[in-house]
Amino acid sequence: MPEPPDNLRDRLLALPTMAASGPSLRALLASLPDDMEIVAGDAAVLLDTVGSLGLLGADVEVVATALADAVPAWRPLLVARLPAIVPLIEGLAAAHQVWSLHAEHASEGNPEGLRRLLLALIRDLRLVLVLLARQLALMRAAARSEDDDARRALASLTRDIHAPLANRLGIWQLKWELEDLAFRYLEPDTYRRIAGLLDDKRTGRERHIEAVRVQLGEALAAQGVRGEVAGRPKHIFSIWKKMQRKQVPIGELYDLRAVRVLVDDIPACYAALGVVHALWTPIPSEFDDYIARPKHNDYRSLHTAVVGPDGKTLEVQIRTREMHEASELGVAAHWRYKESGGSQRSSSAGDAALERRIEWMRRLLDAHTEPAGEGDPSLAGALGTELVEDRVFVLTPKGEIVDLPQGATPLDFAYHVHTMVGHRCRGAKVDGRIVPLDYVLHSGERVEILTAKTPSPRRDWLVVSNGFLASARSREKVRNWFHKLDRARNLQAGRELLDKDLRRLGLLQADLVPVLSRFNVATVDDLHVLVALGDVGPNQVGRALLELEREREAPTEAAAPTLPLRQPRRLPKTADSEFHVVGVDNLLVQVARCCRPVPGEPIAGYLTRARGVTVHRRDCPSFLRLSAHEPQRVLPVEWGRASGGHASDIVVEAVDRRHLLKDLSNAIAQEDVHVLSIQSESLGLSRVRLQLRVRVADYGQLARLLGKLDGMPGVDAARR
Repeated sequence: MPEPPDNLRDRLLALPTMAASGPSLRALLASLPDDMEIVAGDAAVLLDTVGSLGLLGADVEVVATALADAVPAWRPLLVARLPAIVPLIEGLAAAHQVWSLHAEHASEGNPEGLRRLLLALIRDLRLVLVLLARQLALMRAAARSEDDDARRALASLTRDIHAPLANRLGIWQLKWELEDLAFRYLEPDTYRRIAGLLDDKRTGRERHIEAVRVQLGEALAAQGVRGEVAGRPKHIFSIWKKMQRKQVPIGELYDLRAVRVLVDDIPACYAALGVVHALWTPIPSEFDDYIARPKHNDYRSLHTAVVGPDGKTLEVQIRTREMHEASELGVAAHWRYKESGGSQRSSSAGDAALERRIEWMRRLLDAHTEPAGEGDPSLAGALGTELVEDRVFVLTPKGEIVDLPQGATPLDFAYHVHTMVGHRCRGAKVDGRIVPLDYVLHSGERVEILTAKTPSPRRDWLVVSNGFLASARSREKVRNWFHKLDRARNLQAGRELLDKDLRRLGLLQADLVPVLSRFNVATVDDLHVLVALGDVGPNQVGRALLELEREREAPTEAAAPTLPLRQPRRLPKTADSEFHVVGVDNLLVQVARCCRPVPGEPIAGYLTRARGVTVHRRDCPSFLRLSAHEPQRVLPVEWGRASGGHASDIVVEAVDRRHLLKDLSNAIAQEDVHVLSIQSESLGLSRVRLQLRVRVADYGQLARLLGKLDGMPGVDAARR
């Protein structure tokens, strides 16, 4: 018998699974240095890990990631050969955050939250293969350890995180052993008691299953039924769980040994059932026809129990290949039914995202088992586009997992923790640094809420465009707070909010009565109350007023010409024309510096004596004064299709605090607005006035920017 290799590289190449691996993996291993020193125990764990990855059909990048993580000296060479493994290595590092959280909260933590956080942090789900394979290797090695506390901690992590993931992903080769080893270390007395109740050891049960498989396969062939027979003995942890769930002794469990028959179609299912019942004595009370009467999760199969060879009970499941695929990958996935306690509950948004990731992971596993060149070449790209997580998983200061919708802010987090925490929220820290309340959270971040003594939510939290709340549930809590206030206070607050927004748009003196019907209210006061409660945004009212003004002007302008001989000409609309002067050609047109209108605002032209036509906002004080003095110089002007943006001056008055300019810049960048210039002026008493010139696409973008700036902490006013 040949001597085993004495270095790690050659020992890896000598693994039995390496013979079936691709040439690229063997070539990669052969290129690694052979003089690496590694602790014997660590080397054994790595060899076991790579062996399990080989059984799972892991690709070269996954194996290389396991090697680079276990042997840091090999990492530079592996990264140089396979740069794509860098994010995989980073994903393994992120997983350690989950292990640390589990160690901190092993007694009162949320295992399901930790599992979801793990999948959220690991963007490439192939890493789950590495995590499961290495955990199994560590669990096997723990049998030789004398540190009972460390072994129990490892088993607790396996029970809470790794075994459920292996179950959900259908990695049965690892799942049963992870569960049994964790059960053995955590409940040694119960494990030995269940093992003692079995009539033979696992190896004996496996031999019995193999004999049953051969006998049933021959009987099916003799009756002309084409079918594939596979079997497995039930492992000890699964037996114990079923005894607990059904509250029955082990003698009343009929599926300690089970085989599954896969056939071509439904008639063949019933033909195979007849063969089974003719071969062995059926147990009448243990027959279930889930083909004629599928379960509510659409699971379909025939289940029967018989007294098999040697008088031992045997469960037989019969289904078509299509049914089997549906049970493994579709809505009727086995793990969903079993982990919901036999009832299929409606999935939340977080459940849907998790299930979508798991389904793609299992398809990825199937792709790895296909011969080279026969898999789906678009699979990698599909993973990048389909696995878009629509939930984020953040941490409380104590390390508890909080599940929030994508785009959630610290204010959403506060309202998730408790309604009153949200009402009292005045600031937030993320990973120890202060952030604005509209900061978008990312998975894995630790959030701390800074609260005031008394609750005082702000009404601008309800304005969606301000970006303070992404969750409708959070907005409803804020809305309920203001609903409880008396009508007089809501009326005053709504009037102030609306006046503030209309002043920015130059519509403060506009008549609100004509737009009341658009918001299904009878009076202006009712509209103010809706604004205060967040049911109507101030920007919606402003937009309605502008639309109404355009509708009124359209027929007037069409009827303006009174000369019967010819209609006034309009300047041809070209791609670079910013304004059109109605009825006049070849005039110099420029924007008035006093008001700087932006597209979408009502405008008018004034014919100057030397500079052509100057375009003003209709409510510009300078224009109103000039037009009153010389109304014959007023010309109708329309917006054209201007290329590029439009300059606009805005003023921000705020508390002169640290990071004010940074927060303003971030808000401007989020609106995709370009800053042309900025000037600051101290107002004394720790206050400052900032004058900014920005380039915007239209008045809508400008209004959104002003609303966002006005809602920032410490900002008193943001206006044109």
